[in-house]
Amino acid sequence: MQRVTITLDDDLMAELDRMIEERGYQNRSEAIRDFARAGMQQAAQDSGKAGDCVAALVYVYDHAARDLSSRLVNNFHDHHNLSLATLHVHLDNDNCMEITALKGRTADVQHLADHVIAERGVRYGRVMIIPADSTRSSRRRSGHEHEHE
Repeated sequence: MQRVTITLDDDLMAELDRMIEERGYQNRSEAIRDFARAGMQQAAQDSGKAGDCVAALVYVYDHAARDLSSRLVNNFHDHHNLSLATLHVHLDNDNCMEITALKGRTADVQHLADHVIAERGVRYGRVMIIPADSTRSSRRRSGHEHEHE
């Protein structure tokens, strides 16, 4: 690790300290590292230079919406190489929630997520994208060394 000195104005520092407190960070360094990673991930996505990722796509939809179940299944079949698993939950008489684990090129994952969320009858959707390089470092620390396909 490297030690870095930065200068922040008082208002920004106060806002940062509030966020650190609200989110329960142990110290400023941990928070700033997380915020820097998030900013770098967003910049890579915005510039189209993001590589591979893992993601969770969460969406709530009206299960009675005309042909929606079929359209959703077709979306995932058309992108079978990205979809790892889906959890289906019945929320009430009208609504279902699905959580789908995805893995692949970030642009492809985002494209699929955007299409699923935009389907008529999907009431809410969000995708959480995690760069694949973020998932690699834990293997060295844990000694967990088997490969996943």
